[in-house]
Amino acid sequence: MTTKPKPKILFLCTGNSCRSQMAEGLAHSLISDLVTPYSAGIVAQGLNPNAVKVMAERNIDITSQTSNTVNQLPTQDFDFVITVCSNAHETCPTFPAKTAIIHAPFEDPPALAANESDPEKALDHYRRVRDQIEAYILKLPATLIAQTSN
Repeated sequence: MTTKPKPKILFLCTGNSCRSQMAEGLAHSLISDLVTPYSAGIVAQGLNPNAVKVMAERNIDITSQTSNTVNQLPTQDFDFVITVCSNAHETCPTFPAKTAIIHAPFEDPPALAANESDPEKALDHYRRVRDQIEAYILKLPATLIAQTSN
């Protein structure tokens, strides 16, 4: 009996520094038995230290994840590409026809936190977006099932 391989999912953002990194870390932590998650950016800007902090608050260590472009990933053969910001959606690279593109935009924590003078209030923006991404990841298996049945 052969088992069907887990779908490969790419979380795509502009810089692969925050939202896509959090999505990949959450997917590894919460649904890795169902999917194989990756993340990349249109450009690679490095891990955002505040994203690392708020993920650590959930006991999820993303420090071993690297900021990559799609071309730097070990595969480009994805079943689903989920764009987590509008810029990535608008400038999304071309993928094979079998790849389903899903747009799930989240606000940009660094932009939201840019005018905060209190570091804790700045982190609150990251926490809120992390929690929104977490809720999305928890619903993702049902979303993917619905997507593949269309």
